[in-house]
Amino acid sequence: MEELRKYKIEEEMNKLNLKNYKAASRLIPKYLNIAFNTFHNYRKLPLDGKADIPYATVILLEGIFGMERGQLANYPIESKSLATLIEEEVVEAENAGI
Repeated sequence: MEELRKYKIEEEMNKLNLKNYKAASRLIPKYLNIAFNTFHNYRKLPLDGKADIPYATVILLEGIFGMERGQLANYPIESKSLATLIEEEVVEAENAGI
């Protein structure tokens, strides 16, 4: 079984025909101003790994592949609002008797 990857880059690349795949492999790193090997490493990032792609690069990749923001990630990104974080801190402080 293949290891899950952090981003859907490989899946998007595999949707291309051979001619476009080769062109994309050459042009995407050039467009992103990164080395070919860096792009290759981005494609293989394991889901549970600590390494990540810079935010701006993810946005550029989503644009290249015609994706909406957040669609490149292979994992849900859960976040809380600032109001929720403040509320949780207040409750935590009250429970601690502060």
